[in-house]
Amino acid sequence: MDLVAACAAFVAVSERGSFTQGAAAIGIPQPVASRRVAALEQHLGGVVFDRTTRRAALTDFGRTMLPAARRVLDAADDLRAGAARAGSAPVGLALPVDLPLTALVDLVADARDAGVALVVEPAEPDRRRELVRDRAVRAAVLPVPEAEARWTVPLGLATLRPSGARRMFLASLRPARDAGVPDRRIWLRPEDDVPHVGDTLARLAVAGGLRPSQLRVSSLAGAVAEVIRTDDALLCTPREAAGCGLTWRPLGDAPLVRGYAVTAASVLDADRLTTTLGPLLARCLEAS
Repeated sequence: MDLVAACAAFVAVSERGSFTQGAAAIGIPQPVASRRVAALEQHLGGVVFDRTTRRAALTDFGRTMLPAARRVLDAADDLRAGAARAGSAPVGLALPVDLPLTALVDLVADARDAGVALVVEPAEPDRRRELVRDRAVRAAVLPVPEAEARWTVPLGLATLRPSGARRMFLASLRPARDAGVPDRRIWLRPEDDVPHVGDTLARLAVAGGLRPSQLRVSSLAGAVAEVIRTDDALLCTPREAAGCGLTWRPLGDAPLVRGYAVTAASVLDADRLTTTLGPLLARCLEAS
């Protein structure tokens, strides 16, 4: 039995003294109203209407139960109103820094169309974890290994000089034998300074004959400045390279990807955001 629907029929019939008029008031057929009231009587263990008269007159038991039935309807209205308020409340989402402004604007606008009032908080990975832990945001998009990722973004090396080569191998960055020639460095953003990317790149670099000192971490602006000033390379995505005027090539030694997943204090929140905003986040992150 639907208790709220049964109470609505009970209250409507009692206020109008008629099953027909009460049913019409709440937009249901009269037989449905009769069945709901009968189900309520069975549930409560007493008769609420005297059916021996032409009017639907309340019994003593019915008059006693009527205030409680009205409270059930009031509570149901409060619950619906609270759900509507919660559904329209802003949702804080921590995202990677340096995402293009146009991508963020599209994400917020499209999320609004999907019924989510999104408030984005760009931050580095460690800060995004803190924001979720402290409940300063509802959820965060965090870097995860490819096997755990909901979305992945290809990584490669970007340089200032164009090249006809389709891939870039780490061996091309080996230190020169001439001591006067500075080592070419690979710059990583904090977004990629995580074990499943940074450690993998470090192992590949050692296998390719590079020195540990050739791997550096910097902000995107700082890294790009060094790439432009020197002959260094930047580990980044195709979109990041294009936005900085650099030439991007996939890594020839082994494929590298950024993996992303939504993390939230509530698993339910994470699932809902992933389901509702999944395609929008994929586009914003330049991910598949």
